Amino acid sequence: MSGLKYITRTFDELSNEELYRVLQLRQEVFVVEQDCPYLDADGVDLQSYHVLGLNEEGRICAYTRIVPKGLSYDSYVSIGRVVNGPEVRGTGEGKKLMAYSIDTCKELYPKASIKISAQNYLLSFYESFGFDVHGDSYLEDGIPHTAMVLETV
Repeated sequence: MSGLKYITRTFDELSNEELYRVLQLRQEVFVVEQDCPYLDADGVDLQSYHVLGLNEEGRICAYTRIVPKGLSYDSYVSIGRVVNGPEVRGTGEGKKLMAYSIDTCKELYPKASIKISAQNYLLSFYESFGFDVHGDSYLEDGIPHTAMVLETV
């Protein structure tokens, strides 16, 4: 398998099938694999940008949601719902997905720092992109998380 192709769409630009596939991937990983029942359709998608990682057949295998200031955090843009499907794990696509998502945030919001809610087992992964821990660990939907910030200015 060659690398994924990354594209960014607003909610209104997503086709019905793309939206279905995004929700399917998020639920497959976050709800089923991680055994974490939560309200995925939280209203934030409507005002966010959606990064899709497509394989050669056009199947969505990786995804992030870029959230403008004021929705998840008052003073920060956010990257959330970071997910890689099982078929691309261990291939380096997670790094490509985050690099693309960070670059997209910088293009869309040039003066905004980025805040994430990172699952604790991924702290070193996010630190490799320059994110710093901000505060103590907390439970989010029963999973240990830590807030992290990437200062971009």
